[in-house]
Amino acid sequence: MPSTALQVMDLTSLRAVLSELRQELLPSRFEKAQQPDAHTIQLGLRTLKGMVWLELSWRADAPRLVQIPSPSHQGSGSTLAQQIQHGLRQLALIELKQQGFDRVVEFGLASRPGEPIQRTLVLELMGRHSNLLLLDDQRRVITLGRQVREHQSRVRPISTGDLYGTPPPLLGLKPQLQESRTRWQQRLCLVPTNLRKALQQCYQGISPALALQLANDDITTGQQLLDRPVSELSDECWQQLHQRWCQWLKQLEQDQFTLRFEGPTAYRVWNANTESNAEGTSQDISEGNSEQTTEPKKETSNSANQLANPSLSEKTRNLSLTLGIYYRKQLDAKAFHQLAKDLQNKLNNQRQREQQAIGEQQRRLDDSSASRSLQQQADELLCQPSPSKELITQAQKLYGQAKKQRRSVSVLKQRLEHHQLRLELINGSESFLEDLLITNNESHGQRLTRLQELAQELDDCLGRSKRQRQPAKSTRQQQSPTPLEIKSPGGLLIQIGRNHRQNEWISLRQASPGDLWFHAQECPGSHVVLKASTGFADEADQQLAADLAAHFSRAKGNQHVAVMMVPVEQLQRIAGAGPGTVRFKGGNICWAVPERGLEHLNLTAK
Repeated sequence: MPSTALQVMDLTSLRAVLSELRQELLPSRFEKAQQPDAHTIQLGLRTLKGMVWLELSWRADAPRLVQIPSPSHQGSGSTLAQQIQHGLRQLALIELKQQGFDRVVEFGLASRPGEPIQRTLVLELMGRHSNLLLLDDQRRVITLGRQVREHQSRVRPISTGDLYGTPPPLLGLKPQLQESRTRWQQRLCLVPTNLRKALQQCYQGISPALALQLANDDITTGQQLLDRPVSELSDECWQQLHQRWCQWLKQLEQDQFTLRFEGPTAYRVWNANTESNAEGTSQDISEGNSEQTTEPKKETSNSANQLANPSLSEKTRNLSLTLGIYYRKQLDAKAFHQLAKDLQNKLNNQRQREQQAIGEQQRRLDDSSASRSLQQQADELLCQPSPSKELITQAQKLYGQAKKQRRSVSVLKQRLEHHQLRLELINGSESFLEDLLITNNESHGQRLTRLQELAQELDDCLGRSKRQRQPAKSTRQQQSPTPLEIKSPGGLLIQIGRNHRQNEWISLRQASPGDLWFHAQECPGSHVVLKASTGFADEADQQLAADLAAHFSRAKGNQHVAVMMVPVEQLQRIAGAGPGTVRFKGGNICWAVPERGLEHLNLTAK
């Protein structure tokens, strides 16, 4: 069973991608550069067949060079993207160079093929030392992904304007197919250590993933073999290991690569089966057991897959694009789970603060009820015959305290209401977060976008001052929310808000007279609007909307849920409350079944 952990792009994977990209991109015209995050650049290159997008990342835990589907427009205004855009404008990619077992790729660009190289884009894939550099025709650094100061590296500091120097040479020997098995085995046995360390210390280009692939196709057996001391390996183990070693080197030298999502690691780009090199049918990486080869092969048809997913062949037609999809899915999943964890901790901390504030304001409100007692004490002091000056002064102080407490009642009640509204906003956010964590009908990328929107609106509503909130609000007005929309049995549109902004959007801004609003009674959850203004809403339409409102609420675990059905004309926004907070008059209660709403969503997804 393949590993589910993110597999770092090693030398073998890089060579496989470069072998394919040379055939597809040389020559090609540079057109676009954009930076979607701090450690990634996306390049758009124009070939005779169309636009090809590459993703170059120097991220420490996932440095990579892959092809990606056409990305959304984001990050073109970053300083690095603008410098690359200006430096490579009107140039053509004429060279993709990688030497030996170094994970350093040089993109050579010139005015046209056959002319001297004017710009060189260097991608260094070296773990936490990874970097991206743009060089001029004298190989001086024009710009780079990250500056390396002298206090950060005494071996190779580098910054803008410096003459580019190659990374330090790799330790170990270069693997060679001509090396005999006896000499190879003796070299690995020089140091009394386990097989894993022996392979990585003696030879270049041996990553942890490749070592496991060389050991065995089964992850458990392979790990046990790598952990054994080299002195305890049998002759049969050495023979099988050397056969796989030679098979890997042979395919590496001949640029014969096959992408498989099976075996001991998440994927591998070479065929470890020495008995059969049969070609396999490409499959989507989410289904597992996927295979894609860079060698030319006959066209095969798979009508079932094409009918089920027309874009399947487009997504997996080449190795580099399939790896790009793999890394995007893995990184989106990792970012989603990390952001969800951070957001949950933030909600818990914010809940504790609001509960403490409510308790403090309630204590002060309870103390203010003693104003009448203070006034009575003052009255008793003044009612005494011939009160002294000291008694009069004391009575005045008591009157002042009683007056202050009476004035504070209204303020304390407003503060209590404010903190209670914030607590309701937190409860609603937790409901949206729970829905994101259990949903399975969206990709990690879509769920990550929704989670980022939820985190952003929480910052706007809970974590920032009014002065800081204004820029985010003006930016958000330019981007319309995208609530979930499905069709009812009668053909009417049903809108479902999946965060606070979407709730307000569908309930107060986009709703028309005649629409029906649904929400689980006395329970945080999504607003659901049935667009009854566009047609007659029969009982089946209303029941589905109620079932969906029950499913998208914190009461989804119940068998039956009470749902309020209210005409949108009766909704009113609560002044000073968070987005999506409404009050209403009247309405009807209908009973819903959350399970039915989930079944309808699953049918719609299919």
